[in-house]
Amino acid sequence: MDYFEINTERLVLKPLGKEYLKTTIQYAMDYENARYMCHLPNDTVEETEAFLANAEEEWKKEQPQFLEFAITYNDIHIGAVSVYFENDSGELGWIINKNYWGNGFAYEAARAVIDYSKTQMKVSHFIAHCDTENIASYKLMEKLGMNRTGEWGGRRNKSASEDSSEYQYEIRDFSSNHNGMFPGGNREEYMLEQRGIIAQGVENGR
Repeated sequence: MDYFEINTERLVLKPLGKEYLKTTIQYAMDYENARYMCHLPNDTVEETEAFLANAEEEWKKEQPQFLEFAITYNDIHIGAVSVYFENDSGELGWIINKNYWGNGFAYEAARAVIDYSKTQMKVSHFIAHCDTENIASYKLMEKLGMNRTGEWGGRRNKSASEDSSEYQYEIRDFSSNHNGMFPGGNREEYMLEQRGIIAQGVENGR
């Protein structure tokens, strides 16, 4: 895939890669920033390096399975937003450096990725997940026009000592011929497969 950027009113979304190691560490290895994440915080710099290398390689593919964007504000890398593709569906995720919370940056970035995915990747159905205690994240999903369609237990955030529960949100274009939220209708198999692509991805955060 050719290199490209997405410009919004305040942000520039750029392909995420190894050049962003130092600034990714600031949020990916921070407990407060990643308290609601399943695969964060990272324990070592090497974990973050591997994640960025994998994201960078995916950008080189003609038909990537996912896209990870660096969110930049005034030329400063402040977080990331992602979309994972499966047929006409896309799973969204985001994380913002805690020093930039409360400014609407995650919404602005996610909205731009949704618009790009709809027009350029022909995605007509979007899903997202978050811990049920992550109020900022599910409020963001609702602001994006997504509806809560599921809730279940068994979620284990990486830094947690016990299981929690999570919400699923989605929005779809009913004019599309979509045949289910997950291939084969099995959410757990789908999520394991997707998360196997990349050890720790950008997930639903603030």
